[in-house]
Order: sequence, then structure tokens, then C-alpha cells
Amino acid sequence: MALDERSTGPVEASADPAARPEGTPVPARRGPRSLPPWARITLLAVLAAGFAAAYLTYDVTGNVSYVIERRSTVVLTMVVVAFAGAVSTVLFHTVTDNRILTPSIMGMEALFTLVQTSLVFVFGIAGLNMFPPAVEFLVQTALMLLFAVLLFQRLFTGGIGSLHLTLLVGIVFGVLFGSLSQLMRRLLTPDEFTALQSRLFARLTRADPELLPWVAAAVVLVAVYVWRMHRVMDVVALGRESAVNLGVDHRRVALQTLMIVALLTAASTALVGPMTFFGFMAATLAYQLAGSHEHRHVMPVAFLIGMCALVGGQFFLEHLLGHAGTLSVVIEFTGGALFLYFLLRKAAR
Repeated sequence: MALDERSTGPVEASADPAARPEGTPVPARRGPRSLPPWARITLLAVLAAGFAAAYLTYDVTGNVSYVIERRSTVVLTMVVVAFAGAVSTVLFHTVTDNRILTPSIMGMEALFTLVQTSLVFVFGIAGLNMFPPAVEFLVQTALMLLFAVLLFQRLFTGGIGSLHLTLLVGIVFGVLFGSLSQLMRRLLTPDEFTALQSRLFARLTRADPELLPWVAAAVVLVAVYVWRMHRVMDVVALGRESAVNLGVDHRRVALQTLMIVALLTAASTALVGPMTFFGFMAATLAYQLAGSHEHRHVMPVAFLIGMCALVGGQFFLEHLLGHAGTLSVVIEFTGGALFLYFLLRKAAR
């Protein structure tokens, strides 16, 4: 029961919000099972490590060294993709101040689809394998980064200087690239279309082992840089005006962050193929489970959630369900459903 308003003692929290005296702050609800962010990160790390160990060691028969080597390549691929997809989405949400948008809105995944479709359209099925994997990876990554540089450098740092206009132009280019790809796919033979479709689906278990060390090294360098910038990103998350008032060069930090997002998205897409909603799913769940808004907590939680989704999902589909489905399709369906849910919930407000 609340004390009389004339009393100088503390006012107890009432079960009925309307029964509280006007101006009384609502106490934060902290249940006995609430965990600090570091404990949540630890639990997710243990869960991710458990999934990885189970995937590596479950039902290992025959040539053990070959099986472990192949599965290790798959796990390393998932680590790279989980970090690239989850962290790039968190950074993109911070810079754009919008948790509905995703890095794929910039049109880079559509550019990847256009490049693959053009190779098949011009050279036939042989066009998919006409270049060594390393050369193809570098060319695709370079094209995506060049597109991002031209887009951001011209619009975001030029005379216009509008981030929202930059995103709008990215959407337009994405639609354009997608339309051109669709037109060329309609002109392909059935065999060429089938071969192309297999390349356009994310292939987490078929990444080139020769590329992984180089991509992993680039991701580690980006991870070190991003971790050193996590306090600055906390300030940027307050909004442009607040960040400028606190002494942050918002334009420079935003441009650097967008280039990091472009690099991570390009590397992940060129390595395994497009995964539109994976990063959104990992980042959105991280906001709910991290227990903090600081990037030093949100980014590790998003990465670990992505790891659990990829490694755990692949373990269940491959070993327990007998390859009953494709992991990328399941994740895209789940992420797309989550995207629609939050979009409709935001519209209802």
C-alpha cells in the first residue's frame, strides 16, 4: 500500500499503475533469474561451443581425419558467416538508426546475383567455373566494394550528404540489378537455369577451403577494429546531433562503418552466397537477449546467436534429420517471418 503523500518516506510499488501517486517512478522489474550481460555471453558461448563439438564428433566413422577436416572447414565457414552477417547488421542498424533495414538493402547481394547470372548468360554453364575460385572471389568482392565506395563517397560525403538518400539509391540499384538478373534468367536453357540456381543459394557446406584462411584473417582484422570502436558506436547510437555534441565526427565514423559493413557483406556473399535475413535475425534476437544496449555486449551476443543458429541448425538437419532440408532456406524463412513480425508490430504502433 502506498504511503500518504505527506509522508517523506519512500513510496512502495503498487500492483496497479493507476494507484501510484503522480510523478512516482515505475521501478524496474528485475526477476530473480535475470542475468548480467557477461553471464549471457558466457552461456551462449558454451552453447555455441557445444554445437560445434557435437557437429565435429557426432557419428565419426571411416577416415576420421578426413571427416574431421571437412567438418572443421564447415564450422570455420559458419564462424566467418556468423560474424560477418550478425556484426554488419548491428553496425548498419546503429548508423542508420533503424532496426528494420538490413545491409542487403544496399544492393550488393543483388549485384552478386547479377554477376553470376551474367556469367551463365554469356558463357553458358562453363561460365560458373571459368575462373579459379580465388580469382572469382576477389573479383566479386572487389565489384561489391567498388559499388559501395561509389555509392557512399558520392552521396554520403558529397554535396547532398543524405544517408537516407543513399539508402534509397541503394534500393533502386538493388531493384535494377534484380530486374536485369530476372530478365537474363528467363532467356536461359533449363540446364543453365538449374546450374545457376544452385549457385545462388547459400552454400555453407561447400565453401572453398583455400579461401577460408584469407577470409578469416580479414574478418579477424575487422573484428579487432570494430572492438576498438565499440565505445564510439555507443555514442553514434544516441543519434547524429547527440554524437556531434559529444565530439564525434559523425560523418567520418558513419562512412567508415558503412565501408566495414560493405566489406563484411561482400566477403560473406562472395564466399557462400546471399543470405538476406540471417543477419537481421541474429541482430534482432541479440537486442532482446543481450540485456544491454552497449555494443560490447550486443555484438558478441549477435555473433554467438548466429553461430548457434548455423552450427546447431546444420547439426540437426545433417545428423539427426538425415539432410531433411537446406539450412539456408530454413534460416531465410525464419528470418523473413521475424522481419514481417517486427515490421507489422512497428506499423501497428
